[in-house]
Amino acid sequence: MTTSSTTRRLLRREERQAQLLQAAATAFARTGFSGTSMDDVATEAGVSRLIVYRNFESKEDLYRAVLEKVSTRLAEEFTAAVEDLDERGWATRSQLTVAREDPDAFRLLWVHAVREPDFEQYAAEFRDGTVEFADSLVGAAIEDPLLRRWITKMTVAYVVTATLAWLDDGDPERDEEMIQASTDGLAAMFQAWVPEFRPATS
Repeated sequence: MTTSSTTRRLLRREERQAQLLQAAATAFARTGFSGTSMDDVATEAGVSRLIVYRNFESKEDLYRAVLEKVSTRLAEEFTAAVEDLDERGWATRSQLTVAREDPDAFRLLWVHAVREPDFEQYAAEFRDGTVEFADSLVGAAIEDPLLRRWITKMTVAYVVTATLAWLDDGDPERDEEMIQASTDGLAAMFQAWVPEFRPATS
């Protein structure tokens, strides 16, 4: 007879860690870093506390691993999208793709981590890197450096906020509709800010 403990032993290390990271993201997003214990993560994953510690040395390591996993996935999606900037809505699609894979980890990176003293720098650096990426796409099309910096920050904030709001209230079967509506809104804002500019995100 196959028991739940047998199933757990059969999981490969990378599969086990993926399971624990998803459980940890849910637990941390629900009660915060200080309010979450390794026992909470174990309960969420349906495993023993010992299994959690066999894979992650500390709660800090586990939280950081969640952030690193989701930020790496976002970077992968952005990199792939850059190869085909003609695809309409690629900015929002990249965010939403990762958000659908692991909603709690996505929220942890963009919403919760910046409020945690031990991880606020990681979250801030990732956000700054995303802004720099957006700035590189704008290029020299916006000559005013102050306006350009504001626009790139606003662009990132808009796409992330739109994605978070859709995670809360949207229908997964209507994701494409959201992507197109979000892209239309972004294009309209760019048109208002810089009438002569046609951004790749439109």
